[in-house]
Amino acid sequence: MKTATVPLAERLRPTHIDDLIGQEHLTGKGSILRTALEQGKIPSIILWGPPGVGKTTIANIIAHTLKVPFYTLSAISSGVKEVREVIEEARSQEKVVLFIDEIHRFNKGQQDALLGAVEKGIITLIGATTENPSFEVNSALLSRCQVYVLKPLEEKSLLSLLRHALETDVVLSKKKIELQEASALMALSGGDARKLLNLLELVTDALGDPAVITDKKVVEIAQQRIALYDKKGEQHYDIISAFIKSIRGSDPNAAVYWLARMIEGGEDVKFIARRMVILASEDVGNANPTALVLANAAFEAVNKIGYPEARIILSQCATYLASSAKSNASYVAIDEALAAVRRQGDLPVPLALRNAPTRLMKSLDYHKGYEYSHSYENNFSPQEYLPEAISGTKFYDPGKNAREEELRRFLKGLWKEKYGY
Repeated sequence: MKTATVPLAERLRPTHIDDLIGQEHLTGKGSILRTALEQGKIPSIILWGPPGVGKTTIANIIAHTLKVPFYTLSAISSGVKEVREVIEEARSQEKVVLFIDEIHRFNKGQQDALLGAVEKGIITLIGATTENPSFEVNSALLSRCQVYVLKPLEEKSLLSLLRHALETDVVLSKKKIELQEASALMALSGGDARKLLNLLELVTDALGDPAVITDKKVVEIAQQRIALYDKKGEQHYDIISAFIKSIRGSDPNAAVYWLARMIEGGEDVKFIARRMVILASEDVGNANPTALVLANAAFEAVNKIGYPEARIILSQCATYLASSAKSNASYVAIDEALAAVRRQGDLPVPLALRNAPTRLMKSLDYHKGYEYSHSYENNFSPQEYLPEAISGTKFYDPGKNAREEELRRFLKGLWKEKYGY
């Protein structure tokens, strides 16, 4: 029996498939997972879904139902060494299940360490991820697993969970608690069952016994006690916004501070790196083309290395981008070009620019009149490259920085009369 010292979410974690709230498409009568459990044979699987919808719970149910050796690793704190230790122990046992939480945080090398054991049946792998496994789990491992998609929990399921907690929990059931309003609990937990139960426990502890739970009281208590950084909540978006704006504003000190806030909060290393790759084009662009090269290299590097060493690479990239000349000219250019496409529709490609691989196309004057640039002085011919309806429209206007001023001078020598460079 789980005692009062165990967190509420863990106390209520079911061990039988009939007690799971939600995910009926996987666990209901005749469903894939239930059928596999009834047959006593589970394939290696990846459970993909938002936080707090039952991924760990389903793994826990599988372990209790099959009554097999069950190992748990977290990709945040474990690596190849721990994986190999489990595999070695599994060689002397049968039907070993290895559950890896947040498997998307494993780099390619760490995921590769699982391949042989999964393929040979030494272990049955259950991986849990909040990220699309098509992008975050390497194809070799993914091909050896069934992917089960977990859905966000509906409000009726979350309300059932609240009532279940108040009526059956070893601690809460002994108190006089009236759930008068639940909207704030729902809103602050964002559909995450674990967060919902943790918040309920926080609120009931603060209110004492007896207690009346109202939206106002929940908000007051939550504002005082909820952690400063939540990877899936408002702080997640506010801090990445501050980080990006600091780099855009050329302040490496602020950038590295907000980076530290994300690292300390356990933010996904690839999420941070991915945003810097985008920024390298959106905000630095051709003012310093090396920025995109470095940002992309940083993304690849942190993906291979992971925390804690990845913090150094992220810091190098962030401070470099913040200290670089800035230009959003490429970003503006593509948005203006897209706007023109939406306004004008599918304008015809000039005949001279069309490909003519067949005799019929040549007879229709496809490719006729095209001037091969390298056949002309300075590798340039001032022919028309845009559809006639938008001829002379300038989308790319180089920024006012050393690199792009050089590009402007080059373009001005070619297109001054047509585009006004």
